[in-house]
Amino acid sequence: MQITHAEVVPVELHLHQPVQLANLPTIQSITAIFVRLETRQGQNAWGCTIAHPHLNGIQPSEVLKVCQECAVKAIDLHPLQIENALAELAPLCANCAPALCAFDLAFHDLLGLAADLPLYRLLGGYRNRIQTSITIPIASVAESVELVKEYAAQGFRIFKVKGGMDAASDVQRLQAIHRAFPEFILRLDADGGYSAQDALEVARSLAGILEFLEQPTPPQDLPTLRQVTQLSPVPILADQSACGAESALQIAAQRAAHGLSVKLATCGGLRAAYQVDAIARAARLATMVSCLIEPALLVAAGLSLALASPNVQYGDMDGHLLLSHDPSQAGFVLKDGWLIASEVPGLGYSVAL
Repeated sequence: MQITHAEVVPVELHLHQPVQLANLPTIQSITAIFVRLETRQGQNAWGCTIAHPHLNGIQPSEVLKVCQECAVKAIDLHPLQIENALAELAPLCANCAPALCAFDLAFHDLLGLAADLPLYRLLGGYRNRIQTSITIPIASVAESVELVKEYAAQGFRIFKVKGGMDAASDVQRLQAIHRAFPEFILRLDADGGYSAQDALEVARSLAGILEFLEQPTPPQDLPTLRQVTQLSPVPILADQSACGAESALQIAAQRAAHGLSVKLATCGGLRAAYQVDAIARAARLATMVSCLIEPALLVAAGLSLALASPNVQYGDMDGHLLLSHDPSQAGFVLKDGWLIASEVPGLGYSVAL
């Protein structure tokens, strides 16, 4: 199999509603970068990544430039020799993991097409569905409860509530949601916004209510995250602290969290995400496959990993639902809060650009 053409297409995608994250400006749009690989045999595969300085810390212009450089080099690579191909692109992507993610996904998609198998089966096929959370943004108590009610009517039963700006307010919101819907699973994502004291007070106030508390303290401060993990009555997941295999290994070695959240567009694609999951599995930490605000194509790739690995205990793959005009249409089905795999070879999608 030989690549004859590599195309890079940037697309600005707007959100249905602006999103507020802890201590960050409001997000109204993202830049998605699609990569299309065409082979001599007539196959077309797509990869995708996103770039946003407040989501994965990289400017769109930088990611686009690196993707264009990778596209030139990709013509000389054998796409089914994924380790070799990604090793050849790695020097270009040394400081740009999102660019590597786009080509990683395209190579894996071609592998599935060549094998005539959906990627989740090719990677392990542990299951064919997983339950996902739906995100409740930072909002008032009343608005949060109403959003949960609306999503519950759509079949969702796991809710990840965004917080981190005010610990007391976060506790009030979670307690109000739990009172209104005691049967639902609740998670709290502080996006690194708490001090150690705030994190522990929140965890103690919400013990018995939270399934876990995600990234309570600043990402670069592992000693504080470890302190919270050792004292918290609810499980702690590292998210922004675990941006790749090296940081995942540090967290595992220090027992700085009870689990790791992995995002493909942050760590560099499926191969890098599998490394994070392998470290978590060896350290007996839970893995959550998560997402950014991203197209369905990226979510489909994350779903392939989540379905392939028995160590993935949590799904958080709802980022595509925030986009108003997503050019990618994944083959997976979202039904009553469950993501169900497509049996289409490769990633299973269509892209209209």
